[in-house]
Amino acid sequence: MQAASPPQATPDPSQLRRAVTSSFLGSVIEYYDFLLYSTASAVVFAHVFFSNLSPVAGTLASFTTFATGYLARPLGGIIFGHFGDRLGRKRMLVVTMSLMGVASFLIGVLPTYGQAGTLAPVLLLLLRIVQGVAVGGEWGGAVLLSAEHATGRRGLWASFTNAGAPAGMALSTVVLSATSGAVGEEAFLSWGWRIPFLLSVVLLAVGLFVRLRVTETPVFAEAEEKEKKQESTPRRSLPLWDVLRHHPRVLLLSIGVGLSAFVFQGTVTTYIISYAVQGGFARQTVLNSLAVSSALAMFGIIGWSALSDRVGRRPVVMAGALAVGAYSFALFPLVDTGSTALLVLALVVGQSLVHPMMYGPLAALYTELFSTRSRYTGASLGYQIAGLGAGFAPLIFTEVQADTGDGATLLISTIIAAFCLGTVVCLTLLGETSRTDLTGRTTDSSAPLPVNGQAEAAQPS
Repeated sequence: MQAASPPQATPDPSQLRRAVTSSFLGSVIEYYDFLLYSTASAVVFAHVFFSNLSPVAGTLASFTTFATGYLARPLGGIIFGHFGDRLGRKRMLVVTMSLMGVASFLIGVLPTYGQAGTLAPVLLLLLRIVQGVAVGGEWGGAVLLSAEHATGRRGLWASFTNAGAPAGMALSTVVLSATSGAVGEEAFLSWGWRIPFLLSVVLLAVGLFVRLRVTETPVFAEAEEKEKKQESTPRRSLPLWDVLRHHPRVLLLSIGVGLSAFVFQGTVTTYIISYAVQGGFARQTVLNSLAVSSALAMFGIIGWSALSDRVGRRPVVMAGALAVGAYSFALFPLVDTGSTALLVLALVVGQSLVHPMMYGPLAALYTELFSTRSRYTGASLGYQIAGLGAGFAPLIFTEVQADTGDGATLLISTIIAAFCLGTVVCLTLLGETSRTDLTGRTTDSSAPLPVNGQAEAAQPS
C-alpha cells in the first residue's frame, strides 16, 4: 500500500499578492541600483574616479569595476542561499535589499579621485562588490517568495521578479537622463550624477515597507515543521553540498539553459549602446530607445511566462532560443542602417519580444529544479553563474570587434546563435519541470518526473 502524501501547503491569497508585489518591487530596486552603475560607468565614472588615467584606460578601469559586480553575484547566491535554506526566505530578502540600498547611497557620497586619490576607486570597487553580493542573493529569494506562495500559475507569479529587472533598467535610465537634462552636462559630471544614487534610500524605504509585511513561504514553513516533528531525522548537509552532491547534472544543465539568455541580454542592453554610438547615433537617442524597450520587456516577460504555465517551460524557452539565435543575425544590420526608427525596432524586438521568451520562464524553471531545503542555493547558483554571460559578453564582443573589424558583427551573431543552440540541447536533456509541485510531487500522473523529481524522491524535502 502506498503511503499517503503529506498535506500540501495552502497559501493565503493575500500573502501571495504581497509576496508578488514585494518580489517585483525588490527586483526593481535591486536592478535600478545595479544597472544604474552600468550606465554611470560608461558615462561618468571614468571622469570622476579614474581621472588620472587616459580616457581609454579610464573607461576600461570603469568597466572592470562594473564586471566585478557580476563576479560577486554567485558568491551572493551561495551566502544568502545557505542562510535562506536554513533560516527562511524572508529574512534574507530584508538583508539583501538593505545591503543594496546602503551600498548605492554610499556610492552617491563617495569622494572623487581629485579629493581622495586612489582611495576613491578602491572604495568604489568595494561597494560594487557589495552590490553584486546583494543582487546575487536577492533574485533567488524573491523568486521563491512568489513561487512558494503560489498554488497555481507559478510561471506567471514568479515572472514578476524577472520583470523587475527591465523595469529597474528603464527607471535608472530615465532618472539618469532626467538628472543630466535638468542640471546640464558640466554640473552633471561634477555633482549631478550623485542624485540617482542618493534616491536609492527612498526606494529602499518603500521596498522594506512592503517586504516586511510578507510572511515566510508556506512550502518552507511546511518543510521546517516536518523536520521538527521527525526526531530521527538525520542532520542536514550544507545546502551547497546538497546541490553539488545530489544535483550536479541539474545545476550544470540549468547554467547551460540560462547562459544564452544572459549573453543576449548583455548584447542588447550594454554592448549595443557603445556599438550604436560608435555608428553615429547620439548617446541619448540610444538610451531613450533602451528605456522604451526595457519598459515593454516587462509585458513580454510576464506574457511568455504565463504561457509557459499552459504549454510548459521547455517549449517556450526553446522557441525563444531558436528565435534569438535567428534574430541575432538581423540585430546589427538594423542598427547599421543609421535609422532611429529601426534602432528602436531592433531593441524592442530583441529585448521586448524574443528575449523574454527565454528569460521570463527561467524564474519558475530554476525554482522547480531543486528540493526545498537547497532550493534557494541551487536556483541562485545556477542563475547567477549563467548571469556571468551578461557581465562578460560586452567585454568579449568589444575585443572581437577590435580584432576582427568589419566582420565582427557576423562573428558575434554566430557566437550568440551557438549559445542558443546550447540552450536547446540543455533543455532537451533537462526535461519539463512545470508538472511538479515544489515538494517534488507531480500534478500529472501520466507525465514522467523531471530529473530533479527523482532526486527529491530519495531524500526529504
